[in-house]
Amino acid sequence: MENREERPAYEQVLTPPERGILHIWQSAGPRQELSLGKVLLSRPVLQVTLGEHHGLLLTQGGQVYSFGELLWRDLSIPLSAPMLEESLLGKSVVRVAAGGFHCGALSEQGSVYMWGENTAGQCGLTEKGTVTNITVSEPCLVSVVDSEVVPPAVVRVTDLACGREHSLALSSQNELWAWGSGCQLGLVTNNFPVWRPQKVEHLAGRHVIQVACGAYHSLALVRSLLPQNNNTLRAPEKKERGQSPHSSVTEREESLTVDDAHYCPLGVELSEVLIGETTPRRRDPRRRLHPVGRSAGSSPGSGAGSCPYSGDGKSSTTPKLPELDGHADHLTQIDGRPVSHPLPCWGANKNSTFPDERELQNILQKLSGHSLETHPITGPGDTDSLSSHTSDESCVSSTPSTDLLISSNSGASGPYSSSPVCLDEVRLCLEAEKKGLQGQKSSSLTNIHQKGKTAGNRRCSLPGTPTLGSPRRRRPCPCKPSSAGRTQAPASEDAGDGLPSLETEVWSWGRGSEGQLGHGDQLARLQPLCIKSLTGEEVVKVAAGSHHSLAVSAQCTVYSWGSNMCGQLGHVNSPVTVPQQAKLSDGLRVWDVSAGQSHSLLLADGDCVQPILLYCGQHQESLSAQSEKSHQSQGSCQRSPSRAEIYSVRPTLLPLCMEMGYISSVSCGGQSCAVLADQNVMGFISAIHELASRERQFYCWLSSTRKLLLTPLRNREGVCPALGEPCTHLFFSLCESFVRLSILIGRHATSLSFFLHDVQGADVKSLPLLTHTDDFLDIYKEYCFALGNFHVMGGFQSLHKLSLEVLGSQQSLLAQLCVPDQSVSGDADLVSLLYWPLQHLRQYSRVLLKLGSCYDVLTEEYQSLNQGCSHYESLSLSLLRRKKEAETTFLFWKSHSGKNTEVLRLPHRRVVCESSNRSLTLQKAGRFSNHWFILFNDALVHTQNAIPSQNFFSTHHVYPLTCLWVKPVTEDTRGLYAIKITCPEESFTLVASTPQEKNKWLRSLNQAVDQVLGGGGQGSSPGVTAISRTATYTFTGEGRFKDAYYTGGWLAGRVHGRGTMKWPDGQTYSGNFKNGLEDGYGESVMPNKVLNKPDCYQGQWRDGKIHGFGKYKYASGEVYEGCFYEGQRQGYGMLSSGKQARTSSSVFIGQWVQDRKTGYGVHDDITRGEKYMGMWLDDQRNGQAVVVTQYGVYYEGTFRENKMIGPGLLVSDDDTAFHGEFADDWTVNGKGVLSLANGDCLEGLFSGEWSTGLKVVGTYTKPAADEPDNKERNSLFRLGQYLVPSTQRWRGVFTECWSRLGCTAAGRGERTTAWENIAVTITTAQRHSPNLSRSQSKALESLEFIPQQGEAVTTANFDNIRRYLIKACETPIHPLGWLVETLITVYRMTYVGVGSNRRLLRQAVQEVQAYLTHFFSLVRFLFPGLPDDGCIIPEPPASPSKSRHNSTTEGVVVVSCSSLLLPLLLPRLYPPLFTLYSLQEEPEEAQYWERIIRLNKQPDQSLLSFLGVQEKFWPVWMSILGEKKQIVSSSKDACFVSAVETLQQISTTFTPSDKLLVIQKTFEELTQEVKPMLDGNFLWCMDDLLPLFLYVVLRARIRNLGAEVSLIEDLMDTNVQHGEMGLMFTTLKACYIQLQHESTL
Repeated sequence: MENREERPAYEQVLTPPERGILHIWQSAGPRQELSLGKVLLSRPVLQVTLGEHHGLLLTQGGQVYSFGELLWRDLSIPLSAPMLEESLLGKSVVRVAAGGFHCGALSEQGSVYMWGENTAGQCGLTEKGTVTNITVSEPCLVSVVDSEVVPPAVVRVTDLACGREHSLALSSQNELWAWGSGCQLGLVTNNFPVWRPQKVEHLAGRHVIQVACGAYHSLALVRSLLPQNNNTLRAPEKKERGQSPHSSVTEREESLTVDDAHYCPLGVELSEVLIGETTPRRRDPRRRLHPVGRSAGSSPGSGAGSCPYSGDGKSSTTPKLPELDGHADHLTQIDGRPVSHPLPCWGANKNSTFPDERELQNILQKLSGHSLETHPITGPGDTDSLSSHTSDESCVSSTPSTDLLISSNSGASGPYSSSPVCLDEVRLCLEAEKKGLQGQKSSSLTNIHQKGKTAGNRRCSLPGTPTLGSPRRRRPCPCKPSSAGRTQAPASEDAGDGLPSLETEVWSWGRGSEGQLGHGDQLARLQPLCIKSLTGEEVVKVAAGSHHSLAVSAQCTVYSWGSNMCGQLGHVNSPVTVPQQAKLSDGLRVWDVSAGQSHSLLLADGDCVQPILLYCGQHQESLSAQSEKSHQSQGSCQRSPSRAEIYSVRPTLLPLCMEMGYISSVSCGGQSCAVLADQNVMGFISAIHELASRERQFYCWLSSTRKLLLTPLRNREGVCPALGEPCTHLFFSLCESFVRLSILIGRHATSLSFFLHDVQGADVKSLPLLTHTDDFLDIYKEYCFALGNFHVMGGFQSLHKLSLEVLGSQQSLLAQLCVPDQSVSGDADLVSLLYWPLQHLRQYSRVLLKLGSCYDVLTEEYQSLNQGCSHYESLSLSLLRRKKEAETTFLFWKSHSGKNTEVLRLPHRRVVCESSNRSLTLQKAGRFSNHWFILFNDALVHTQNAIPSQNFFSTHHVYPLTCLWVKPVTEDTRGLYAIKITCPEESFTLVASTPQEKNKWLRSLNQAVDQVLGGGGQGSSPGVTAISRTATYTFTGEGRFKDAYYTGGWLAGRVHGRGTMKWPDGQTYSGNFKNGLEDGYGESVMPNKVLNKPDCYQGQWRDGKIHGFGKYKYASGEVYEGCFYEGQRQGYGMLSSGKQARTSSSVFIGQWVQDRKTGYGVHDDITRGEKYMGMWLDDQRNGQAVVVTQYGVYYEGTFRENKMIGPGLLVSDDDTAFHGEFADDWTVNGKGVLSLANGDCLEGLFSGEWSTGLKVVGTYTKPAADEPDNKERNSLFRLGQYLVPSTQRWRGVFTECWSRLGCTAAGRGERTTAWENIAVTITTAQRHSPNLSRSQSKALESLEFIPQQGEAVTTANFDNIRRYLIKACETPIHPLGWLVETLITVYRMTYVGVGSNRRLLRQAVQEVQAYLTHFFSLVRFLFPGLPDDGCIIPEPPASPSKSRHNSTTEGVVVVSCSSLLLPLLLPRLYPPLFTLYSLQEEPEEAQYWERIIRLNKQPDQSLLSFLGVQEKFWPVWMSILGEKKQIVSSSKDACFVSAVETLQQISTTFTPSDKLLVIQKTFEELTQEVKPMLDGNFLWCMDDLLPLFLYVVLRARIRNLGAEVSLIEDLMDTNVQHGEMGLMFTTLKACYIQLQHESTL
């Protein structure tokens, strides 16, 4: 709200006095003399901070003003005309801090600027100054650098605090940095001053929230750490005993009464020698410009620091920690641990030396008079300097530990003339005084070096122990439950991440001579130490005066400790060395504090919205009294502590605060007070204050309720027997939700207090109510739900009785918690008491509405506020409805109590309506049957033979509303007012007595169903409920789903959509359902009781059965992946047998019919090393087949009943072949012909097994050398006689692909349906596969675009089809992609491993060609405009001129299955296919390679001459790295290098077309190299070309060239066989043959 253009309309005309108004005055004096100084600047004041005699103002826009005694400039600036710090202009200052005599500023970028007195290094080593600078006159940058990181980094500072001789900075990482002098720095060093900021290592790793600096001590507010293991170990014990997770302040105080942790070995007494030295230079500048009436010694000289300095400001002595004197200190150490020794005079009143109470009062008056008469007052405003001098130099306590109230001589001028004083404390005080005079042992608070006279004149004080009770209470009670509130709070605070934390600790360090450290003693602390008594008190802010400290908690409680000479602590409690609560009037809630030199200022909530000011401390005297006292004190140099004559020990109201406006912050320093206030404009400021005030009041009420009521009730040992086990758990849940609500409200109240401090610059959209709306809604709903559950179960009746036992006579405590409209007369009071927080939501909506009225409706602020208002208003109405439902349900159970109805009573269940008045009955019910229907918020209950008045029924049935469908029966000619109810396992009709009852029940049913399904439950019209929904249900009726538990989708009473079904025996199904049955993709686990392992299936279902493609893992270890039909394996599938099922492992891939192997299939018997490729029937080998073994034996023939029976051909690895009759596996029986490898032949009758030997009766024939081949005999040994035709193999694979396209058979189906199925498949994959990679997602997105499949294919769109096919075949989700993956699988299963037999080459090539034929038919089905195989693709229609131009420049495009589909298949089929080619050509390859090795030994020219290449083609020059070199006779591999390298690329390609392109490029490279030697019109002739190309082939050294040639010849496109490429391929083939067979080579 800083920028004018972003403000609401009313702020456009704001004048400076309406915002950031500064009021400043001296410490409170007589009310008639209290005058306010009102500073009016051109800009609103954002912050004011006060030093000893000066102050700083920060205005809007980042301008800084100074006023007061600016000693470092020898100036005195009046408040009415503050001086602008021009050097800070443009620095964007966001925060200022004033120390005792120096200043600091913080920029928006986190930079620190310091100026003022620098004698102790408190301004740091500035960039413009040197170490010897005593003062820094102008603001200079102080760099805060973290040197521990590499490279060193500049630290961004977010907060700044200054003391008298030190400065602290809080970084954005919540780490603390310090510089200056004294133990108040908390640094591990003994070299002072510390000129450069150093990190306070003792707080490293802790989250520091806020820092504050006193004169010579420091405070830090730190976030608590998570609970340690010792807390978690106690948790089970707490839970077992039923103790509360809440903790009260009283319990924490009892557990922290006397704890050794209050004492720290770091506590030391500063030696008299070190403190006694003075530094005149440091004192004189402060004395020069003091105005009249102020003491010249307001600075405590060298006693302020632990390190003295010489005259030049440098350190003259090295500080040394003094040794503790065991005789002078009651705090001794044993093994390094402090042990407390209480004084023996801490006895009871029986041993008192003052039995008469009147005598005690006289002694009290004498003590008071003696103190005032002995010590003259130095000045009215210099009590702090006296205190600091005495305490810091002589270590004598000036703290009024006995809390005596000293009044003036008249006894009437002070605000209090007497005060209740504990007489025991007076006795102890006098005895300690007497012992001090006798020179005996002194307490730990007394300096052993002081003289008896000084000790006699000092004020009496008790030993500074943190005891809050008798020594007997020091030991923790073993039966007392330890507080668990702190251990649970951090988890609760997660709900409001970003809000201030309430789990805080206060750490203090520095000088403690006045008890300002709060550790129970007056010793100094060199390093930060936690104040244990404030841990868990939810401190949200700390403030440090000169010698006292303040802390304010989230519960608006003020804790104070330290010097109380002027009553600045606001209480008279003892001791003052530990934090004590300030005494506030009832109804006052303090939310901001500030501490000055001898006074404290509190900002609190009163009876109205406008904040009030409370003051405690010294009161100024009138001018005449001041002059008189000043005259009496002249000439006296004695400096002794003295109590102010007029002061208040209880915070008193400053009436003038109501005239200041709405105060947002307070500040104190020296003897001055200042506040910042705002005027209420259009109710905006008052609305913000009202919200904050009510939230603080609400949190105080929650804390009181938690402390006084819930915690005692939960900690009660008999809570479980009194409430019963169900209600006990509900009560514990209620307490936990109450704690979470309390923590959220506390953090919210604290954040609003911080919001008020910066209300001018804050954005209203950043209100926590708007930024954390979800947290508020969730926690309020949770609390209302827990409260309603406890109410419904009747827990408040038992809880009221238990509260009477727990509270006993303290029933008035309950009355304190009740709001005015409640009364304390019964169990209903607890109900209304705990329901009261729900009414607070209306306050939120009301205040947000009020804030919204301050803005224009078109602004973002108005929209945000209006939206937040509607959220809280709707939540309030919803929770009030829930409250009413809980009350109605409780009354229902109360009026229908009984054993039968108790079964239906559940905590979360609420009654909606019931038919005890016979308003609803069952259709076709018996004449004498009674039906009672009860509608709850979660179920419809139907009771039979019911008597509602007697709460009796024989049977009942519960229908969950999540699985209940309601439909009105509109067409009923019989005049019945019927409603049809549909449930998962049954349906029935209800008949209402009247149309009104029908509409009532219909509306109630619909609203209840709508609400239980997640709707609002409001406005549902009759008959309109979700037909499709997601719900859980447990089946009870007979059938497949008996006792199964289902979670998933429903449609009109049937399981439909995605869901999970679980059976009691362990069977599960997770997937799609349709009309109550499994349908679609699903995963199922079916237990196998025999093998004690489950069967698992993943795949398609239909009508409750496995149907479609899937993967089934059997418990035996077998895995089947393939097609199913109605629960049986049918179609293509692959079965891998496991080792558990049989002794041998094998893999079968092929056709299945009715769960049996039938049709073509390949069986790989891995154990036997045999592979069967042929026909099957009923799980047996039957029909034509081929068998190959690992020993190279090849058999083809017929099988019958799983045996080799009938004619067959058997060929061994050495080419021995047998053709004849077989009777069994590898067993010959009958006629046959045996051909040996050398050509000899044996014909006759054979019998026996092939591997063991054959018996032969026949004729042996040895052919003559000149005898022609016997064609008839050769035909007997021709391979492929008994093969299954390639077109009949793997029909099941292609059938499955057709079915995925929606076709019943090949080509039988609608093309649009096929494309729809493809689209559904891709979309489903995208939806159910969220973890797809980016490339996979892009591929699926590209497949969503379908090419124009209905149009005629032309050369223009043919490339689109080709690109689509490439992407589809690369995506396994696409049907074509699945087909490619499957074909590759079956091909590798057939021809890899044992299948790598060279005699299978022809079969493998034919199989590839069959793939292309089937695949092309699929492509033509999807793209009917594609021409037939071998046809020309026409040109697109174009203009005649363009057509004539194209006809002369472009050739025709011929479509063929090989050119279109081989690039998709062959690259992945290439390894097994090329292996077969290599095995087939192995003998010829050996001859070829032998000649390649031998001929390549010759130089180029010799080889060219040998090959018959004409010399005109011989290259003369060769190019090496761009440099020409002449070819000599010894040159090798220098000719036609580019052609040779090009031809070598033939081995890197896969398809025949790519290999032909390589050959073509080789010829082109060869021609390019020859052209420079010949004429331009040169044409190749074969006589010239063949020898030259032969040289290229020789130098290319291509391995397996024969396999390459054979592969090209078999699979090349027939369209190019007789063209230019065909001629080039023939040349290559001729070169290979010539290299192989030419004898001249």
